[in-house]
Amino acid sequence: MYKAIIFDVDGTILDTEKAVLHSLQEVLQEEGLSYTQEELRFVLGITGEKALSQLDILDEEIIFEKWVEREASLIHEVEIFEGIKETLQAIPQSGVVTSKNAVEMEKGFYPFGIDHHFDAIVCASDTTEHKPHPAPLLKNIELLDLTPTDVIYIGDSTYDMACAHAAGAHFGLALWGAKTKEGFEKAEFVFEKPEDILAHI
Repeated sequence: MYKAIIFDVDGTILDTEKAVLHSLQEVLQEEGLSYTQEELRFVLGITGEKALSQLDILDEEIIFEKWVEREASLIHEVEIFEGIKETLQAIPQSGVVTSKNAVEMEKGFYPFGIDHHFDAIVCASDTTEHKPHPAPLLKNIELLDLTPTDVIYIGDSTYDMACAHAAGAHFGLALWGAKTKEGFEKAEFVFEKPEDILAHI
């Protein structure tokens, strides 16, 4: 049993896939770069800066700012996954570790009004290293005054799983966001719906 449950945001708490890919695709098209949403799926789970560094873009900073603004304008396409609110209410201690930075959190997380459920929130602006590096998860665990074996990190990407294991914590796959078990053979748990997590607290 775990003392705290730590969550990723995109694809785990919030169903942001459509808004993230739609907004990036539109911004890139305006720059004359044509990508399908399937070709852009690699950006899910890593920081926006890291994602853009892997694309053929000259001014990454300006593109990133446009992307953040465009994604914020599509917030109506984002929903909290079914069962998340009820699950959070039942968890005694929880945290957030996300690749969103502080600006992205202000525009795309806090407006949903669920941040009060979390005892510690670590975003990409809070550490110099980012997922799959263990630093953000270790910082969250430190803020919770716990050890890695006290927590389980719930996420939907292989970056999340690598982060958890590098930190010495267990990983639970949010199948509702990942939609596949492929590539997650090393996950300690596969949760089909958020309520399944409650059996581990």
